[in-house]
Amino acid sequence: MARDVQQSVVLPASARQLYEMYLDPDVHGAFAGSQVTISAEPGSEFRAFDGVLTGHMIATVPGRLIVQAWRSALFYDDDPDSTLVLTFTDEADQARIYLVHVNVPNHDYDDVQAGWHKYYWDPWRQYLAQANS
Repeated sequence: MARDVQQSVVLPASARQLYEMYLDPDVHGAFAGSQVTISAEPGSEFRAFDGVLTGHMIATVPGRLIVQAWRSALFYDDDPDSTLVLTFTDEADQARIYLVHVNVPNHDYDDVQAGWHKYYWDPWRQYLAQANS
């Protein structure tokens, strides 16, 4: 059985900046704390955390939307890829990222749900705080 993760986070940057940061392998790697392979090009490979996260880019809308096929190393071989949708919207002097992560296997759901906070939202917020100080 698979489940969906839905989260929303506000970070102190514009939607365009957050979108570009996610797609820049050096910046993405800096806030995530690992080497990252990523590109906006449909079909391009995605890898993070030494291959713990893998997938490929499905589509992007510059400054607004990222859609990826995504899986963690804890997915079973017969689990299909999940689909990650990140939507970026401006809110005054900051931006909100809406995350919908569809088809996460039940056995990895809790780790994926918590992992977005532990490995992305919290470190990204810290990275931006240091960059803006």
